[in-house]
Amino acid sequence: MASSRAVPNHAFRVLRAQRSPAEFAAAVRRAAREIGEHVACDARYVGRVEAGEIRCPNYAYERVFLHMFPGLTLKDLGFRAREEVRGRAARITADPPPAPPPPPPLPPPPAPVRDTGPAGTAARTARATSDARDTSEEGDVLRRAFMTSGPVTVMAASLGLGGAPAAAVPAPRRAGESEVAAVEDAVRRIRLLDDRHGADGLYRQAARPLRAAYALLDAGSAARQTTADRLHSGAGELSVSVGWLAHDSGRFEDARSHYAEALATARVAADPALEAHAFCNMSFLARDAGRCREAVRAAQAGARAAAHLASPRLLSLLALREAGGWAGLGDRTNCERALSLAHRLFDRGPSDADPEWMSFFGEPELESQQALCHEALGDWARAARHAYRATALQDPHFARNLALYRAELSTDLARAGSPDAAAVAGAQALDLLDGVQSSRIQTRLATTARALLPQRRLPEVGAFLDRHTSAKARA
Repeated sequence: MASSRAVPNHAFRVLRAQRSPAEFAAAVRRAAREIGEHVACDARYVGRVEAGEIRCPNYAYERVFLHMFPGLTLKDLGFRAREEVRGRAARITADPPPAPPPPPPLPPPPAPVRDTGPAGTAARTARATSDARDTSEEGDVLRRAFMTSGPVTVMAASLGLGGAPAAAVPAPRRAGESEVAAVEDAVRRIRLLDDRHGADGLYRQAARPLRAAYALLDAGSAARQTTADRLHSGAGELSVSVGWLAHDSGRFEDARSHYAEALATARVAADPALEAHAFCNMSFLARDAGRCREAVRAAQAGARAAAHLASPRLLSLLALREAGGWAGLGDRTNCERALSLAHRLFDRGPSDADPEWMSFFGEPELESQQALCHEALGDWARAARHAYRATALQDPHFARNLALYRAELSTDLARAGSPDAAAVAGAQALDLLDGVQSSRIQTRLATTARALLPQRRLPEVGAFLDRHTSAKARA
């Protein structure tokens, strides 16, 4: 009887050559930036491909791999044809199946859709549906992995990734390489799941590995200083990630506590990259909570921490955070100055020094943050233009952000006096909420609904309001 195990992808392993999985993952991320893609590739993803767990990559990874290895096909890279994988349960046996006949040539990937009006919206919606279908297998694997397993059996329990509560399993007396890797892996899983599904369903689960990670810190490390440094950075990044889940699900006080814990960890470990990340998120939280002067100060502190990290994109994001604080204070002059700086830094392009957590930060996020600034200044038409660009540029792989951008666009259009267009954008955001849980998005759509109530007799508006009411009742 055949055992149930994946068939290793030897062809992909050969292509990696002498590079480590982490080095190869960095090369994949660089290749993605070259063609305008955003993939959160890491050493674990490379390992899963080589182990045969990922039998066919999603469309974003496919475009990146074919860009890296021109002239090769997915079959040459060791993957199965998409039509063999789509829609099937993962029934993998020890013996590989007979080689299938060569599949028909794949159609070329669709060109990026820019601001092309209703036709562009339809094309983006079709692409989002296709990508969601083809990434469902990988998404299910990731969700199960986060909720029920870990890379190391003992650490799966002690990091709260298994069924038992973290407190029920004592943490190891001293942290070693496998424990540190488990902490780093938990950070990546949280980010991947948040990108696709939003924060609301993840926050309480993610608190378990965070408690275990800090228990490891308290126990100390029996390995080299580099391992201890990685443990501090991993625990701090995990605290920021859990803080973001709290932030996005409306738990502002919890978020503030987690961000403060990450900042303290960064300063104890003298880790400027972690310090900049913590300040960046603290600034965003302060702006959302109405503490706009604090948002400005936190962003400026983050920029000081990041000054020597050789990452213009990180400094650009911090400038956007500062601009948001100035906008909340009604200071148009300083807001425009910070926005101008953010653009200049962004235009310098990506760098190998860009932190891994910044995979979400591309042109769509740049546009969205500008929209938020113009909203705060009361310039709704200008905000709507930037929010529309964000929706037009966003890769459907980041389902949570796409839903958020459409919700922001709906609010801006409603306030700018375009109720029909606002209702359409709001309906498009609702289309994505079956797979995304985010209190931030729900709050946005509720704001749009309130703004549109006086125009409920318009057909598009009435249809949106009815759908929004039904969605709230189901929630």
